[in-house]
Parts: sequence; structure tokens; C-alpha cells
Amino acid sequence: MRDNERVALYQKIHKHPLFKGTSENEFTKFIADCQVKYYKQSEKVIYFETPDEGLFLVLEGNAEVFIESEEGQSVLLEVLQEGEIIGFSHIAHYSGETMSPIIKHRLELEIIENSYCVQIPASVVKARLQDNAVRKFILKEMSIRLGNVYASLSEQVKLGDEWGKSEPFVRRAKDLMSSPVITAQLTDSVQDIANIMTTQSISSVMVVDQDEQLVGIITEKDLVERVLGQGQPYSLCAVDIMTIKPFTVSPNDYYYEILSIFYKNGIKHLPVVDGNTLTGVITFQNLISKRDRGAMGILKTIEESSFDNLPVVKDAIYDVLTSLITDEISTIHTLEIITKLYDRLARHCVKLAVQSLEKQGFGLPPVAFSWYQMGSGARGEQFMLTDQDHFLVYADSADQQKKILAEDYFALLGEEIVQHLEQVGYARCVGKMMSDEEIWRGSISEWQQRLQEWSIKATDEHILLGYNFLSFRFLFGNVSVNKSFTTMVQNQLKSAQTFLYYMAQQEQNNLIPQFEQSLFSLFKAKSKHDIIDIKLHALFPMHHCLQILGVLKNLINRTPLQLLDGLVQTGELSVGFANDIRHAYEVALGARIQLAWKKHLRGEKSSTEIKFASIRRWERDELKTMLKTVQALQSHLIAKL
Repeated sequence: MRDNERVALYQKIHKHPLFKGTSENEFTKFIADCQVKYYKQSEKVIYFETPDEGLFLVLEGNAEVFIESEEGQSVLLEVLQEGEIIGFSHIAHYSGETMSPIIKHRLELEIIENSYCVQIPASVVKARLQDNAVRKFILKEMSIRLGNVYASLSEQVKLGDEWGKSEPFVRRAKDLMSSPVITAQLTDSVQDIANIMTTQSISSVMVVDQDEQLVGIITEKDLVERVLGQGQPYSLCAVDIMTIKPFTVSPNDYYYEILSIFYKNGIKHLPVVDGNTLTGVITFQNLISKRDRGAMGILKTIEESSFDNLPVVKDAIYDVLTSLITDEISTIHTLEIITKLYDRLARHCVKLAVQSLEKQGFGLPPVAFSWYQMGSGARGEQFMLTDQDHFLVYADSADQQKKILAEDYFALLGEEIVQHLEQVGYARCVGKMMSDEEIWRGSISEWQQRLQEWSIKATDEHILLGYNFLSFRFLFGNVSVNKSFTTMVQNQLKSAQTFLYYMAQQEQNNLIPQFEQSLFSLFKAKSKHDIIDIKLHALFPMHHCLQILGVLKNLINRTPLQLLDGLVQTGELSVGFANDIRHAYEVALGARIQLAWKKHLRGEKSSTEIKFASIRRWERDELKTMLKTVQALQSHLIAKL
């Protein structure tokens, strides 16, 4: 540690309520008995092995605190952030209220990010407890901690009964936030804001402009550091001390995603914003009362995985999937949760691929790029790992040498991405629709030429490529490249009406059978009269119709459900018809998941065929209604074109 860094840390310790007010000589004696340590991410610290260890203060960074049960299992107790302390259970002993310390448990700290911490021994704690201000501070901290413990206990009991193991993956921001939000105007004085916090018993205030749009946040920490700590007068206004552009979440963000934002950014308050409207606020303490080690465990497993241990991520995600299916969480909800985890994993694989090339001496990407998924992953339907479907797009370059360099680099990156995804458990695509293939990577102008060729020569092969391509979804890379690419695709599709007509014609040639016939005579596969292929007869026709209708309304780079919402907003589909399609979509996906999951548990080969003889009557009726809806969607598209 450099001298200036050491001085800054010691000054920070001196300003902490435990030492504030001590003279330089007193502080020097106290700090000589303390241990200031630097801990690396994921490092573990055993604490409370003896009562003389005193208090443990986090100066910078944060750490999870676990308590070991009698069975030897670790249970998450709390999370320490900057300025927070553990060790309060011995305070009564240090202050002379009890003769014997608590020695029946020990704590284990796992460092979440690189941290500086201070261990304050019992001798120093006892000496500081003689100061009334210190005693008042510790009493306040212990009261808050006790309240959080009770809230956590009651919440865990309640949620355990309600959701089972799926709770941290099911709960959203709108279920957790406090509302309405206490706000302040830009011109409100610091004195008024402090009074609001005191009277409302809150630790933060959201700052809004005259249109009630969120422009900043003021926390207790801001008041201490930017007003009291700097000796600034109370005549300052909100605009002078607020943190501008605070981190925000949407009402539909999941618990574990929000917790990840708190962890990564070291913050304690998150405004909840729906579009441009401030709808609520979530505090870190509120979220911690609903904490779950498994929820963060899966994120850590993904984010900290290297090439060698990527295979363990699949098992971790499958464990989450098992909980969701066991707890009978709805199909759409389950897929949304699992898709977010797979998206994190895919992005991580691309990052690792870029890092791998850099380590091999190929440097960083010569131009900006973006990476897209296709197929079930892009549609948000991938609940189990299947095969790979993805492509690469990179920025154009006027310099010929740089253009050649980009071609060579992204050929290597495409192969690296495929290898990393394969290491996770994604099989290579039999149809070679992956970014290691020349046809599935290129500059924006090369992609434009490719799309022109497909639309001019509307062969069956090109129509198949078009269907797969139109399911694309941006997942990683440069936002500007994605915007330019998406705009190019939209413009290109406007002049590809003939190609769209041929795509729709294929749907006309593959109509869902009429239902005047006996249900068992509708579907024929290898001489069997009682089989439906849920993918072939339901999901594919639904996807194709929505894709084509979406293109006609300039809607691309979306999942099927996002397309449905867009088609309603543009007036292409009525709300009632869209709800019927949404229900049919969930029925089809639910049937596919149940079928595939049962086969997975039995170790059988995956299949999308359902035998009517093997399902109950109500399930047959539900499938029949679903297929009628898909047929109605086909008819709507054909009439449109």
C-alpha cells in the first residue's frame, strides 16, 4: 500500500463514529492495536474464534457473513457494506453487563469485492465504550441490526411457505419496493431535506424536476459527507448535493438482478422507474431481509467461471429450473427467469472469448462489434441447453488494412465463442448457423449484401435462413453497432416484400388441419395417427406468423411476447386476439417443457412429439384449443398478404 493510500485509510478510520473526537495521540495508540487488512475478492475470513477479536469494520468494499450450523452448513446471516460492523453480540460482555462472552458460534466472511477492513480488538472496544457518543452510536447500530434480524426471520418464514425455493427468482421489484416515494425538488434546501428524512424515518430522498422526472438521489451519506463533513451551510439546495443519474431498476426486474446491482455498485438505495415515471424505491436492507444465498450463488457461478469450469454452470442453472418446475411456477415466468440466466452465461462466454484472444496475442477487437442469438435462445424459449444459433456483426472500416485485420480477428473470435459455448454444454449447430461460419459473421455492409441476396433469390434454403435470422436478439457488444445494424435490417426488409410473400406462402402450404375431423386423424407421423409434434404443428407456425407480421410493422429484434405487444400497439392485432395467442403460446411451451423435462429426468433422448393416448382429456382439449388459435393466426397472416 502506498503512503498516500495508507494516510487516506487512516483518516477514514479516524472519522468513523467509533474513533471520531479522539486526539491524534489517542487515535495513534488505538490504531496501533488494530489490524488494517486488505482482502481479495472471494477470500474467506474466519471470525469470532475468540471473544477478544472485538469488532470487524469494513472500510471499503463489502462481504457476506455466514454462520456455521451444528451440521457444518453455512447459512447467510447478513451482508456488510462500507462503514458497517459485525461483532455486536459481545458488546454486553465488553461493557461489563455479562461475565461470560458468547462462544457457541463462529462466523465466516466471504469477501464479495476487494476490500479494506479493520479488526478492532476487545481492548480498544472497551476503552471506546467509555465515550457516550460511541455508546450511543453502538446502541443505534445494534437496534437497527436487531430490527433487520426480526424482519429477515419473519420474511423467510412467510416466503418459505409461499414460494418454496423459487422465491428469489420469482419476486420482482414491484413486489419489494416502497411506494409512494418521498421526493424533493431541485431547489429544496438541505435543512428541509434533513427534516423530511427525520420526520418520515427514511434514509434517502428522490429528487425530481418540475415534471416529476427523477434527476437525482440524496442519502444520509450524502448529507454527512457533502454537508456536515465539509462544513457546508444548510442553505445549500438539493441540486448542490444530490447524486445525479442514480442507478435505477424497472418494476419487472427480478430480486436476484436487483441484489446483484446493490452488490456490484456498493449502493443502498435503488429508485424503481417505469419508463419515465418514478414508482417506488428499494433499499438494500429491505432486500437483504429477503435474501437467499442460492440466488446470488448462481450469479457468482456464472460471473466467476473460467473456461475450465464452465460446465458446472449448466448444472447450477438446471438446479434453478428444477426448483421452478417443482414449485409449479408458470411457464412464461419460468422461461423469463431461465432466459435471463442463460443470457448472462452467453455474455460471459463472449467476454471470455475476447479475453482468450487477447491472452493469445491477438489483441482486442480492431473495430466495435455486436453479437446476436437466434433460435430458441433469442426467442426466450430455451429452458435446457440445445444447439448453438448465433451470429456476429462488426463496424465497417474504410481502411483496407483494418478491414482485413477485422475479418481475420472476427473469424478467430467466432471460433472462440463457439468453443466456449460448447464447453458450457451447447452443442454445435448441425446446420452450422454459428459465428465461426463465414455466412454468419461480417461487417454491416456485408450483412446488407447478404440480406439482399436472400430476398432476391427466395429459395427454400434462403427462406429457412430468413426465418432463423428474423428471430435474432442483440445480446452483447456495442450499442451503436446494434443500432446501425437494426436500422439497416429494417430498411432492407422494407424492400423485400416479395421475399415476405414467399415466406407467407410457405405458411399457406403448411396449414394447421381443420377440426371437423376426428382429433386422432389430424396428425400423422410415421404411420401413427395419435401424435402431435408441438414444435412443428404449433410453435414454428406461431413464430413464423409473428415474425412476418412484425416485419410488416417494422418490429424486429424482439421475442415473440414482445412482438405480440408491439402488434397490439400498432393496431395489427386486437387485445383479445393477442391474449388468445399469448395463452396458446404458453400452452404450447408448457407442453414442450413438461415433455422434455420428463425425458431429461429419465435420461431419454429429447423429443417434441406428444402421444394423445398418454395425456388426459382436459390436456387434449387444451391442445386442441391452442391449435385452433394458431390456425386463426395463420389465416390472419394469409389474409394480410
